[in-house]
Amino acid sequence: MSLISEIKCRFEDVLSHYHDDVAKLLDMLKPSQDEKFGDYQLNCAMALGKQLRRPPREVATEILEKVNLEGICEKMEVAGPGFINLTLDQRFVVAEVKKAIADNRLGVQAASEPKTVVIDFSSPNVAKPMHVGHIRSTVIGDSLCRVLRFLGHQVITDNHLGDWGTQFGMIIYGYKHFSNSEDYQTNPVPELSRIYRYVRRLMDYFEKQGQRPKLQNEHKALTLKLEELNSAEAKDAKEEKKQAKSIRSLRNKIAATESMTVALEEYFSLVQDDADFQLDVKEHQNIATAVLEETARLHEGDSENTSLWQQFMPHCREEIQRIYSRLNIEFDHEFGESHYHSMLQGIVDEFKENHLAEESEGALCVFLDGFEAPMIIQKRDGAFLYSTTDLATIRFRMKTWDPDLVLYVVDHRQSDHFEKLFSAAKKWGYTEPRFFQVSFGTVMGEDGKPYKTRSGDTVGLEGLLDHAVEEAHRLVQGVNQKRKPEDQLSKDECFDVANVVGLGGLKYADLSQHRGSDYVFSYEKMLALKGDTAPYVQYSYARVHGIFRKGKFDPNQRTEELVSNLNLEAIAERALAIKLLRFEEALQEVLIEYKPNILTNYLFELSQQFAVFFEQCPVLKADTEQQKQSRFLLCDLTARTIEKGLSLLGIEVRKKM
Repeated sequence: MSLISEIKCRFEDVLSHYHDDVAKLLDMLKPSQDEKFGDYQLNCAMALGKQLRRPPREVATEILEKVNLEGICEKMEVAGPGFINLTLDQRFVVAEVKKAIADNRLGVQAASEPKTVVIDFSSPNVAKPMHVGHIRSTVIGDSLCRVLRFLGHQVITDNHLGDWGTQFGMIIYGYKHFSNSEDYQTNPVPELSRIYRYVRRLMDYFEKQGQRPKLQNEHKALTLKLEELNSAEAKDAKEEKKQAKSIRSLRNKIAATESMTVALEEYFSLVQDDADFQLDVKEHQNIATAVLEETARLHEGDSENTSLWQQFMPHCREEIQRIYSRLNIEFDHEFGESHYHSMLQGIVDEFKENHLAEESEGALCVFLDGFEAPMIIQKRDGAFLYSTTDLATIRFRMKTWDPDLVLYVVDHRQSDHFEKLFSAAKKWGYTEPRFFQVSFGTVMGEDGKPYKTRSGDTVGLEGLLDHAVEEAHRLVQGVNQKRKPEDQLSKDECFDVANVVGLGGLKYADLSQHRGSDYVFSYEKMLALKGDTAPYVQYSYARVHGIFRKGKFDPNQRTEELVSNLNLEAIAERALAIKLLRFEEALQEVLIEYKPNILTNYLFELSQQFAVFFEQCPVLKADTEQQKQSRFLLCDLTARTIEKGLSLLGIEVRKKM
């Protein structure tokens, strides 16, 4: 049961007489920040007082006189300028906790009107190993899927794999010209990854060559403009100030071009010493065009390239699946870009026939209100784009699953693309379902730049997982060695706990961030035993089971008689009970803006509240046997809530840590 939903339900009819937008007023009902103000606080009287031109306290008093909170609240009062403070009835709290203890769903109700939701997340390019940039989409999408399913919605997960296009043109070209057959036969994935990177390196070389004259011309033009400004005479003080500002701007731009030029020359100086690379530079000067030709042949069904693609795909897919298995990530479907290739021309033809797209400079474009640039769905040379594939994906999902909602868990840097896509879909006739981009920020290094290795390469995701587990193993061993011999974990148990703590810490560190923000990656912070971390919450769960072992309490024996004797007399008992009853509130709040950090924050606060309870309310040394059994039940509900909450984040727990 959601406490806040129940209270809102009681206020809804009363508030409808004051304002048309009742939901806006009900959103002002929040848990109190300080227990002296009760358990919940409603602050709508101030806004209503201004609207009605009446004193807010008078409006608040009138609202309380009309609302029926019998059986839920034992104390209701108006405080300050018009705050409505609500204190839950103790009998109601005890009754609801008893229900939660006896319920496998911990008192959380399933949605009365379940929706069909498609979640598009992870979506790696299968032509190369997954890297640190994939962690956010993968764990955010997975956690949203778990929460939605637990709340009773029908969820369809679809991993839109990058298994087509230019990246495979690069691998095919690389395989034909740079592959080592022995290495490929022995270990195909690293070899395919190597040739992909090598082709990318060659293409980058020629791109950088093209940047040289552009930078020189830009530097020359900026320098001339600066000379003109320096020699110009300002008419008055205002113009002089404006001129000085322009001069500073030009100097900054010149400095930037000079810095980029230096970096380019350093790059060319380094690669100049690589004799083998320089030979390939001479032999493959048209590599960019050749890669596009290989891609085109694949798309046209060329037998050789199609055969190579079919040969490479299982190896690439196997590599990615290994990562997903470690992270315990599963998908209902994995319709990659290749799945939609045969549909693209039909999509383009439909847009043309229905006058939804028009030709511009040889390309076929969809012009959209509110956007300066159009969305291109077919290039001048006839090639399709991501936008074309994404439109085909929308058509396929609508016909196949008819969802109420489609969530795209994608980097915020692609926001412009998805805003155009959703606008084009609406123009196409898909006003329903609702499309939503669950955007997220970047994983940063401590230098404030996107997280990379010392050599400047993007950090591989598998290496990231390995290192997290290694660091966790050191932590687990350190703690284990301080225990009495009889309490120590075995070698295998240490490795198992390290895996759970390391991978859990990695996921939690990501999910605990506001998804729209960048965050700094730190193994030390993510594996800390104190603070808002997975190990802290996981340890709270293990601590409960430590109490059970010492007290010889079997949590599976929750008899009716035992539950009926539940007592919440102590302040810390009541506070922990109310926090436990807010589990459903936290889950519902996650789905308001699709923010898993709401759940991590709840679990952290629950663990903190349990620590206060543990300190103030002895369990094993309780005053009476009945009190001990009652506290065992409260501990058990805490452990089960933590276990379920972490599982909805894709994180495991262990009874011994």
